[in-house]
Amino acid sequence: MKVLVLGSNGQLGFELMRADWAPGTDVVGLPYPEFDVTRPGDVEKAVATHAPDLLVNATAHTAVDKAESEVDLSFAINRDGPGAMAAACAARGIPFIHVSTDYVFDGTKDGIYTEDDPINPLGVYGASKAAGEEAVRAATPNHVILRTSWVYSAYGNNFVKTMLRFGKEREEMRVVADQHGSPTAAADLAAAIVQIAGTLEKINGEKTGSAAWGTYHLTGGGYTTWHDFAEHIFRRLEERTGKRPRLTAIGTADYPTPARRPANSRLDCSRAKERLGVSCPPWQESVDRVIDELFTNPPQA
Repeated sequence: MKVLVLGSNGQLGFELMRADWAPGTDVVGLPYPEFDVTRPGDVEKAVATHAPDLLVNATAHTAVDKAESEVDLSFAINRDGPGAMAAACAARGIPFIHVSTDYVFDGTKDGIYTEDDPINPLGVYGASKAAGEEAVRAATPNHVILRTSWVYSAYGNNFVKTMLRFGKEREEMRVVADQHGSPTAAADLAAAIVQIAGTLEKINGEKTGSAAWGTYHLTGGGYTTWHDFAEHIFRRLEERTGKRPRLTAIGTADYPTPARRPANSRLDCSRAKERLGVSCPPWQESVDRVIDELFTNPPQA
């Protein structure tokens, strides 16, 4: 089986390239800027050149606040790119895995979001990702869309690494406590994609139908807030360095940003477990694992 990962130098792409794939799997990664999803022809050229058995899209414009002023770029990366990938896959009968986000929801539901709940993104980032989902669905039926949330890893820029840095430098931190969701380790997401790839290979090879195709939620196990997420990180920092800043809980209104964020990003991941057999560990376990890596053997770009 040959797997093509587009955007292999992002957080998820990095983890996909070092994931534990099945023996005999040939994983090819195309990083930016070698592959530029906004450059005309790059998608078609990549798929035609490498002729994969599975395409995984790890590209995304994830700068939520910058997206508010980079509307065209956000839609080019998050909508047009996935649409072109899905179309290229459809033309060749290739399964396609695409990663989306909790930001397709507005966060006003009094409960946990399922895949069937109506979407209503609050800003450009969420709107562009929602449009990307629709572009994929319109282009090919043979797709798996994974909505995830609060992604972090030992590689790249993310909340865990930022909190560790600030925790060493500052005496006090103020962190939002009224936004709820699930931290998700990119490595856990990559491991799930590896497992899904095996499922899709079986379905494609045995032509058993479309049981796996569709949209799923997949996040770290359990729910928390950004404040409690930071508190967990600072406990681990204190264990290693003796340093721990004072942590003050604040509301979203106390920390204005260009983009509005959903107050409720809790996603129901039961469908992915039931149909695809995948789930992620409790978020605390995965955070501890990433912090261990950062202190003992941080990955290099």
